[in-house]
Amino acid sequence: MRILFVHPNYRSGGAEIAGTWPPAWVAYLTGSLRRAGFDDIHFIDAMTDNIADEDLGRRMAALDPDVVGVTAITPSIYRAEDVLKLAQDHCPRAVRMMGGVHATFMFKQVMSEAPWVDVIVRGEGEEILTELMLTIQDGRWPADRHKIKGIAFTEGDQIVATPAASTVKDLDGINPDWSILEWEKYKYIPLNTRVAIPNLARGCPFTCSFCSQWKFWRDYRVRDPKKVVDEIEDLVNNHQVGFFILADEEPTINRRKFIEFCQELIDRGLPDRVKWGINTRVTDIYRDRELLTFYRKAGLVHVSLGTEAAAQMKLDIFNKETKVEENKTAIKLLRDADILVEAQFIVGLDNETPETLNETYKMAWDWQPDLANWSMYTPWPFTPLFQELKDQVEVFDFSRYNFVTPIMKPAAMTRDELLDGVMNNYRRFYMKKALFHYPWRGTGFRRRYLLGCLHAFLKAGFARTFYDLGKVGYAGPQSKGRLDFHFDQTRTIAEAQMEDWDASADKAARAAERREALRAQGKERAIERAKDFRMPNGAEVKACGGGSQQMEDV
Repeated sequence: MRILFVHPNYRSGGAEIAGTWPPAWVAYLTGSLRRAGFDDIHFIDAMTDNIADEDLGRRMAALDPDVVGVTAITPSIYRAEDVLKLAQDHCPRAVRMMGGVHATFMFKQVMSEAPWVDVIVRGEGEEILTELMLTIQDGRWPADRHKIKGIAFTEGDQIVATPAASTVKDLDGINPDWSILEWEKYKYIPLNTRVAIPNLARGCPFTCSFCSQWKFWRDYRVRDPKKVVDEIEDLVNNHQVGFFILADEEPTINRRKFIEFCQELIDRGLPDRVKWGINTRVTDIYRDRELLTFYRKAGLVHVSLGTEAAAQMKLDIFNKETKVEENKTAIKLLRDADILVEAQFIVGLDNETPETLNETYKMAWDWQPDLANWSMYTPWPFTPLFQELKDQVEVFDFSRYNFVTPIMKPAAMTRDELLDGVMNNYRRFYMKKALFHYPWRGTGFRRRYLLGCLHAFLKAGFARTFYDLGKVGYAGPQSKGRLDFHFDQTRTIAEAQMEDWDASADKAARAAERREALRAQGKERAIERAKDFRMPNGAEVKACGGGSQQMEDV
């Protein structure tokens, strides 16, 4: 059976300005399928190769696959749907399948707007996909599709979702097939070397309302650090990878495993051959301040930190004054350890103003990270935050949910003014860095890396691919009032998806009511017990600290 995976051709001028990123998803899925006996597997990276639909259709027809599979994050969802429409036209006998985070949670939306999608893999793909491919290979598709957990499909006029499959419990049994990729295509511009994106863990123990990691992966699981370093050693030895970024949201959560990972890299002599970067939190840098030089010795050269935004600080929920100094101190700790640090700012909240935008610039310059990035506030449509904000959401064109397009409009600013304010921050920060810092600060690796980052910014800036500037028509402050963000106003939330949301919201509300009722009953019983019970000496029962009041449930 011939299987074809396609990476959709979608670009937004965001992360791709730093280089061409290898689609790790296809390596992990291919590795699992090969272990199950599938050996006729092909891959087309339409994004990296910038393949037009007409050419892609011809290539698909020439391969004549039995299955065509794509993945999709939210901004690439329409391009993924387009790929499967091409498959319908050019490979009509092929089963057309889709996976990824957007399709997992928005399967009713996808199948309503793209009825040519045969099946959606919901959640972690390796085990579900293998069972699906065996079913197709054995000729049991579509008759046995109800027996496969973790998929969705259309049956008549109904969209059917089978029960969720369990997460992959044996992560160490997963061995990605990195050979499916043509490695000469994947370059990290700042270091002019091949780049990879392996992972140390899946999931996240935190349940932030704006994030999808914990929802998609569900369980937080950490791989054996030695197995991960085996994978990295293979990437270095056999695919000449010189830089990697751990795909984890926060790889330092499990401190012990992260330390083991670093030590294993050192023991094998890999830091002399490959450098790497991570995303993490300020709190973890504080916790590990004594270990930062050890992390640098293991080859860690770039840390991206999620820091505050001025508009966030005006909201009571984020009003933690200590965070300002914590951010500044964490950045200094990293720089003292010779680790380049990138500060991430979120802009475009409802209360954003020109003044708060300017405050983030002043913060960035005061804190002195090596790099700064301003991302547009974008609520994923499948997160709790989106449900809370959906009355404020005006744009349902998911292709623009890319962190560079102002989806949410602040109350006191137009979208044009917001974009111009962000560009003004970039211009001021990087112009001063280019003139007074990068060429003169340090020698050797640090200086080379920083100048490489500057080169990536300038390259994207002159081509006007950075931040989608060319697409929206931004050429400077004079462009305000004339920008076109190309929102497709015909895009709406499908009725089936809205019904699903409403049902989920009702279920969540009823569960919250039950929890509150149980808490109230528990408090009442505790008060009654306290009245009736005294110590053997006749003294009244005291709460912690000696008071007679019971502690409130916060």
